[in-house]
Amino acid sequence: MNGLKIALPLKNEYLTTVRLTTGGVCALAEFDMDLAEDVKVCVTESLLILKRSGFAQAEVNFEIGETLKVSIVGKDKTANMEQSDADEISYALLDALIGGVTFEKDENGTATSVYFEV
Repeated sequence: MNGLKIALPLKNEYLTTVRLTTGGVCALAEFDMDLAEDVKVCVTESLLILKRSGFAQAEVNFEIGETLKVSIVGKDKTANMEQSDADEISYALLDALIGGVTFEKDENGTATSVYFEV
């Protein structure tokens, strides 16, 4: 099993870099273009959920084996945020594209981490 871990500030200018990296990981996993695009969208939406949850940073971990396992964990929480309509859209998008997505939430119901496997 091969892996790649990325730690980044949750600022918009870094999301493109993670999206490109996710595309490279999907190429290593030999995904077709449609599945790779779905995974890129899911990683980006997960990061946006964590950003809207008040985290300043995140850690993305890819594990490539028979499947691709992705974990995205919020780091350095700077504010307690309430769930928004944008979060509901992101959750629905993740479920529609990948399904079987696991969210860990804090006592306020805001996401702290996202896990999925393709």
